[in-house]
Amino acid sequence: MEITVDHLGSVQFEIKARQHSIICDQPPENQGFDEGMTPLELMLSSLGACAAFYAVAYLRKKNLPTEGTRVRVTAEKVKPPARLDNFRIIVEVPLDLSEEHRKGIEESVHRCPIHNTLLQPPSIALEIQHTVPQKV
Repeated sequence: MEITVDHLGSVQFEIKARQHSIICDQPPENQGFDEGMTPLELMLSSLGACAAFYAVAYLRKKNLPTEGTRVRVTAEKVKPPARLDNFRIIVEVPLDLSEEHRKGIEESVHRCPIHNTLLQPPSIALEIQHTVPQKV
């Protein structure tokens, strides 16, 4: 898997994966234009989208309604070092679930690769490379 992040100016970036792109920005108080989510919001979004995918997959597997399913993710900014902590995933489903189905959704969400990555921190290598601007 690979994404690219290109600086657009100020504190705006375009993030590309396959044929998709999104804008990452900052709110005005951080010198941004508020035209996209911040990196921390994108991180929460990844966790929420992954949790939602697995929750809905469980509901579908059990032939339960999925329309109206919503996932909310919260976290707190903490330091030092600056990071997010105390994540909370709230899965809202459009029906009253039995204890069996509540447990099934919980187990399903725990299969989310983003969730598991946060629980088992990965190794991260950093490289700084010099590139020569291309002439047009």
